[in-house]
Amino acid sequence: MAKWGQGDPRWIVEEREDGTNVNNWHWTERDATSWSKGKLHELLVGIIVENEAGRCEISELKQVEGEASCSSRKGKLIFFYEWNIKLSWKGIIKESGVKHKGLVEIPSLSEENEIDDTEVSVSKKKGDGDILKDLMKTAGTARVKEALGDYLKALKTGKEGIPCEPEGPFSVYPSYALYSGFPEFTMGMILPTKAMATQELTVKRKLSVNPLQIQASSPVALGVRIPTVAVHMTELFDTAAEQLYSIFTVKDLVQKFSKSPAVLEVEKGGKFQMFDGNITGEYIELLTNKKIVMKWRCRNWPEEHYATVALNFVPIPGQTELQLDCKGVPVCKEENMKFCWQKQHFEEIKGLLQLTTLNG
Repeated sequence: MAKWGQGDPRWIVEEREDGTNVNNWHWTERDATSWSKGKLHELLVGIIVENEAGRCEISELKQVEGEASCSSRKGKLIFFYEWNIKLSWKGIIKESGVKHKGLVEIPSLSEENEIDDTEVSVSKKKGDGDILKDLMKTAGTARVKEALGDYLKALKTGKEGIPCEPEGPFSVYPSYALYSGFPEFTMGMILPTKAMATQELTVKRKLSVNPLQIQASSPVALGVRIPTVAVHMTELFDTAAEQLYSIFTVKDLVQKFSKSPAVLEVEKGGKFQMFDGNITGEYIELLTNKKIVMKWRCRNWPEEHYATVALNFVPIPGQTELQLDCKGVPVCKEENMKFCWQKQHFEEIKGLLQLTTLNG
């Protein structure tokens, strides 16, 4: 029998009063199914592919059956997932304007197969339109596999391993899993050990440097550099470019689609405020019915940090394609930014256009 204090270190409980999963030796498991369904919807719905003959878009996640989980053993995270996914797509032939619909099916996405080997089948409803089906089989399938790869990357590593700081640039996560950029369902799975605590203390000391010292020794202003990403999205609207442009620049229309008060000074250098002050910014460029460029920030972003948002209005027969290019989005806010534009802008504007058509 081992002497007191000389036992197997896996069972030493001196660092935790409750002795729970000391040194992360025991098996723990978390369900990642709900998170995964939301992530798959976010990454797959809205995919657009286009060539000179036609344009296709994945419009709906019709079915997502399966499960995903994250397990911890000996201080390592292990991921299991198995999915049967069915998507709806719709497309338009540019020359004739004829529209077609179909399905994209992924019968088995699991850890047993690489993404490149995952089966993706494309079908179309009866009738002409094979040109769109071929577009989905080639470019569409490639984009779907790319999105599935992004899902697995987010599941296993979070956003490129970069921490998202909820309380400012000098905050440090007490949870190793979150500090390493893993999704929320991993919180607490990798518990602190002596080595982790020492590492975290070192990070805190480095980040607690006097901001004035940073300012004196570096061209960067107060604080630290914020990791950022660029976001690109496109959306089709069944209206003319002139009307879509007005929805972004006329106060009454902005208040209708945002369902909240707005303040707009629609001129170069003018300020704007939307969604009860959650979105603020400044107009950099206004090209009537063609382009809007703005300084843009969300209230919960690091103080004084702005992204640059450019909206390009591209007319096509009977519709307008809105091209969104956004640079300087904080890495940890990328998904929120996409959600904001897809749900709170694009979908609400489409609802407003439908209501205007019915009333007209």
